[in-house]
Amino acid sequence: MAGLGRLVIGQPLARLPGVLAREARPGAKVMVVADSAVAGRYGKMLKIGLMKAGFEVRLVIIPAGERSKTLAQAQKLLTQLSKANFERESWLIALGGGVVGDLTGFVAATYLRGVPYIQVPTTLLAQVDSSIGGKTGVDTPEGKNLVGAFYHPRIIWITPDLLKTLPARHWRNGLAEVIKYGAIRDAALFEILERKMDRLLKGYSADWVPVIKRCAEIKADVVKKDPTETKGLRAILNFGHSVGHAIEAATGYRQYLHGEAISIGMFVAGLLSEQLSGLDGIDRIRLGTLLTKAGLPARVKRPIPRSRLLQFLARDKKVQNGTVRFVLLKGLGEALSQQKIAPDVLALALSASGL
Repeated sequence: MAGLGRLVIGQPLARLPGVLAREARPGAKVMVVADSAVAGRYGKMLKIGLMKAGFEVRLVIIPAGERSKTLAQAQKLLTQLSKANFERESWLIALGGGVVGDLTGFVAATYLRGVPYIQVPTTLLAQVDSSIGGKTGVDTPEGKNLVGAFYHPRIIWITPDLLKTLPARHWRNGLAEVIKYGAIRDAALFEILERKMDRLLKGYSADWVPVIKRCAEIKADVVKKDPTETKGLRAILNFGHSVGHAIEAATGYRQYLHGEAISIGMFVAGLLSEQLSGLDGIDRIRLGTLLTKAGLPARVKRPIPRSRLLQFLARDKKVQNGTVRFVLLKGLGEALSQQKIAPDVLALALSASGL
């Protein structure tokens, strides 16, 4: 996985300080960034382990949730790094979910034009998706992830048993991305999810380890072939995301977790796929059924003004020449990117999800 960072799956968190000691300069400064939901449970333990390994460690706690993923929060971290005299051989560690990972990666990419960092994802969504691939960034009032950089971590340290304490809503949040991987790239994974969803929904168990590993492998393979999303392949990872991101932004990142918004986006994309790209109607129903079985929404809780939603869609990163390009399914396990959608067709699909 050259260029993507070393992917380590299944090792306990307690072993990370020893691994970093072989990578970093002795006595290097390390900043661990964690949110308030994770810091007490894992942050202090990691800090102690790093200090025992000889590092000068600073644990920085940020508020939990998408609203911490801002330029203002990034500025706070950059200021702390500067005041603490962090150098190019200093390290950052992102300990948390997708918000912490995206924010810390962005700060690592921009401080001194780039310092090394490690992703330690502690949510299902981050372990299967956001920690892999080098996309870093922050949100702005105009849209999600509009400011960022491609910057890969040196190490992606995935410890599945950190998920034992994950709340039920966050299991469902991550399941949206897991289902996405089956839908776009692996029909066999999709079938496994159909068979095992009842058990998987109960929380962490040994059944989860191969699922997490397979999703991470798919993400890494796609990114390796199209690292900066210039060949069209990496865009398939955005199945359901154009509408999902617009929903998140239009509601101020307060009403929906990322996976919940993406689920609605996948319902919309499933309808468009049946109409435009040859997805079999039965398979479209299977996709919707699996999302629903996972406890994920098909519709918004309350209407979003169409004009407001389209305003955020128009700012989507996949817009070309003023037109949003959608990811659609040709079949389960086979996705097509860069698909143009006529406004009237899109309007009908959006209406089906209450948009």
